[in-house]
Amino acid sequence: MADGFEPGGRRVPVVANDSKDRRRGVGATRRVLNAIGFGRCLGIALLVALLVVRIWNPAPVETLLLRTFDLYQTIQPRQAGSQPVVVVDIDEESLAAFGQWPWPRTLVADLIRRIHGGGGAVIGFDAVFPEADRLSPATLADSLTGIDEPLRARLRALPGTDDALAQVLRESRVVLGQSGYPRRLPNSGRPLAEVPMATTGGDPRPFLPEFPGIVRNIPILEDAASGRAMFTLLPEQDGIVRRVPALINVEGMVMPTLVLEMLRVATGQSPFLVRSDSAGVRSIAVAGIEIPTDRNGRIWVNYARNDPDTYVPAKDVLAGAVAQGALAGKLVLVGSSATGLFDVKSTPLDAAVPGVAIHAQLLETILSKSYLLRPHFALGAELVLTATAGLLMIVLVPILGAFTALLLGCGLAAALIAGSWALYANEGVLLDVAYTLVAGLAIYVFLIFINYFREEARRRQVRGAFSQYLSPALVEQLVREPDRLVLGGERKQMTVLFCDARGFTMISELFKADPQGLTRLMNRFLTPLTQAVLDHNGTIDKYMGDAVMAFWNAPLDDARHAENSCAAALAMLSGLQRLNAVRIQEAAEADQPYLPLRVGIGINTGACVVGNLGSDLRFDYSVLGDPVNLASRLEGQSSRYGVPILVGTSTAEGAAGKFAFLEIDTVRVKGKAEPERIFALLGDAALAAEPAFRALTARTDEALSCYRARDWDGTERALTAARAQDQAFDLDEFFQVYEARITAFRENPPGPDWDGVHEATTK
Repeated sequence: MADGFEPGGRRVPVVANDSKDRRRGVGATRRVLNAIGFGRCLGIALLVALLVVRIWNPAPVETLLLRTFDLYQTIQPRQAGSQPVVVVDIDEESLAAFGQWPWPRTLVADLIRRIHGGGGAVIGFDAVFPEADRLSPATLADSLTGIDEPLRARLRALPGTDDALAQVLRESRVVLGQSGYPRRLPNSGRPLAEVPMATTGGDPRPFLPEFPGIVRNIPILEDAASGRAMFTLLPEQDGIVRRVPALINVEGMVMPTLVLEMLRVATGQSPFLVRSDSAGVRSIAVAGIEIPTDRNGRIWVNYARNDPDTYVPAKDVLAGAVAQGALAGKLVLVGSSATGLFDVKSTPLDAAVPGVAIHAQLLETILSKSYLLRPHFALGAELVLTATAGLLMIVLVPILGAFTALLLGCGLAAALIAGSWALYANEGVLLDVAYTLVAGLAIYVFLIFINYFREEARRRQVRGAFSQYLSPALVEQLVREPDRLVLGGERKQMTVLFCDARGFTMISELFKADPQGLTRLMNRFLTPLTQAVLDHNGTIDKYMGDAVMAFWNAPLDDARHAENSCAAALAMLSGLQRLNAVRIQEAAEADQPYLPLRVGIGINTGACVVGNLGSDLRFDYSVLGDPVNLASRLEGQSSRYGVPILVGTSTAEGAAGKFAFLEIDTVRVKGKAEPERIFALLGDAALAAEPAFRALTARTDEALSCYRARDWDGTERALTAARAQDQAFDLDEFFQVYEARITAFRENPPGPDWDGVHEATTK
């Protein structure tokens, strides 16, 4: 309750609805969970988590995506064609011929002059000249020792080698390379030369790779060159170069990559056009060619197999040993494959290639328009595919089962792979399905685990439920072999026990006003009876009100089933005796009347049919057969003879020597034509060995012999002698039965066909 106020100020109670609303919300949630299924709900939660991970795109997920694209390129690389790209390679042989790098600027100038003279359209250097030439005459004049001043002066007066290179740069179309640096460098206050560039759709700089510093060429060379560009390559997290930044943000200015600047210079200095939007950079246009990029302005390189014909050794160019026309009209990249210069990179097709080879591959990709496209909508499409595949698994696995769902999943995986491959092979579109497949497999395995967990829970439930009725060994067998829980049965030798309460109606009257108390008493009564059966490898067939039915030797074989059933019956009496002792004390403390709990037990052995009997909708593991009916009749006759346990002949023979059996009578129970010798079970083997029991057995056997011989006087004498031995067995009712029969037979003797068998007219 909460308090509120009326307008007059009187406090009034107000019912708080928050808890009701919360309960309604919890109830609705439970209904949804029950409708969908707990396993499916967990599968949906896992799918959502997988989608979040894909959006987050951590390093392992991105590597999986990139490796998928590597596989595609490995299977179907770009076909190398006749492209106007040549690499002048400063290789190991060239270094051996002209000395270590950097070479004298005059030698570099000569290299440019020869390339230009051979008809090279534009030259791009995958190298930077950040310092003045150490071999320039003026530099030598200041660094050499042991020379006189006139010689030093003449050296200073000679033209510098950097000037010579600058002059050649002015006469040729050359793009000098620059490199990004992770921190800002002093550059003598020189501003970066602005590259002609137009933009549409917004400023691209927030999306571009950024470097705070730049390694530049010396001013005299930079000013003389036709273009300046970045040759920086940025490998992915696994060290493989798949994308080359077309534009780089350096010190707040946008600088093009070496390849794009070469195309711009080669086609007449036309400005770049950068198209971008709120999602990032979309494309860059140069020389009438529109080049698609990713959102960060990077171009996917469509690699071809390495073509040795693309490379021309620098020493051959300097020696004039290049074939006529080999450089004519070519886009020439100058770089080094020499190991000592440490310009080695990895690509999807090669573990180690020189960096200049990647620029050459990018040039060929652009000129052949063999672009690899990773559309901006690719992530959304991949998320939709992942969600669809995951939902299919979530919906179908519980319905179809593990194997059928696996086949369906394999078909779906094949379709996704085929679709992704077709997009790559025909359109150059990079659409990842690897994560979708991994996510689908993860959900499939998760659902299988949930099913396994559920089955384990069901097994535990089977153990918990059936352990109340079956022996632990049987429960474990049913858990291991659930296929045994089918309709059908088998014929085998079994022992059956019926146990029923005596005088339970009178006890029930004491609980007319307390039905819960009667239920508790019933549970206390049945518990020791059940435990006695289970402790002796028996199976509870059923409870029938205050009665219990049990059997032995099924479904597990028990060679001692007759013995175990008798031992269980004696244990029932012992357990009931302990319960009555407790009840006496409870009744005294509560000042309530006390009536003892007593039972009658019938046991019989014979060939029965046992198995799961019932309908397709419900069945019980039970037993049928004539021995079952006889066991039930013996339980009913036990009260007539005043003994708690009666057993049939087969049971007494099967457990002979293990228990104290006393033959009681030969009866023909109601519903049976054949007579049966019946025995009272009075105790265990220790009792059977006592002299008093042996004497009692001798006297009762003598009484039965006289009785069957119609010697009524002899029967009376034997019964009188037996009574004298009956000090601990409480067989008074048994003796009274025979005394009453003798009296009746003396008045009405039986006919000549009487065989000593008693006809039981009641059950």
